[in-house]
Amino acid sequence: MYSTIIVALDGSEQSLLAVKHARAIAECFRSKLILVHAFPYTSDARDSMAYNNLVALRVKGGEEIIETARKLLGQTSIKVDEDLLEGPAAEAILSVAGTRKADLIIMGSRGMGSLKGMVFGSVSTKVSHYAACPVMVVR
Repeated sequence: MYSTIIVALDGSEQSLLAVKHARAIAECFRSKLILVHAFPYTSDARDSMAYNNLVALRVKGGEEIIETARKLLGQTSIKVDEDLLEGPAAEAILSVAGTRKADLIIMGSRGMGSLKGMVFGSVSTKVSHYAACPVMVVR
């Protein structure tokens, strides 16, 4: 039923809880997990020293978030891939889900302020609305 599961990571407690749920589901269905983290666009000043340093910092931060998720998964026979992308999180998650033909997306719910959430919407709301597959939002 769920051969490929996307796990969206942002480093929050909720996203790490999503990893635990994803592991349990993946073990039941012998699914492949794809750990996905997207960091924001950095700047239009490409190839400058400041730009390169900022990208390096964001990549390193993303790698640390993914590594934390891998450690949380522990020893497992589950096949795990990862995607570290630059860009808006919802769009990145949806892109990976489409490209990898995901059967399920699991992500944490992270509260935004009520005004900011009403104006911009949350990543989980956008993903839930536009995903072609089921989305599990973990609290």
